[in-house]
Amino acid sequence: MANLKASKKDIIRTKRNKLRNQHYTSMVKTRIKNAVDAIESRHENATELLKIAQKTIDQVAAKGIIHKNTASRKKSSLMKKLNQPAVTPQKSKK
Repeated sequence: MANLKASKKDIIRTKRNKLRNQHYTSMVKTRIKNAVDAIESRHENATELLKIAQKTIDQVAAKGIIHKNTASRKKSSLMKKLNQPAVTPQKSKK
């Protein structure tokens, strides 16, 4: 346990910030997962969910919870998945 008053305050602040950061990172992961699921299933509102995910990523990066390069990388990977052509099953030759 900390002895100094400032150290005790640091511990309290760290716990508070950790909870806040966990909330935002969890929210980002959920929005990304929803967007990826919609993209993979070729759902009609996939672009809407992608837009929401990108907005959330930008907001969290602006707050400093994730790094701006991490935010850019996540958004880029989402756009790559959206722009990939649909995979069609190949007919076997006999």
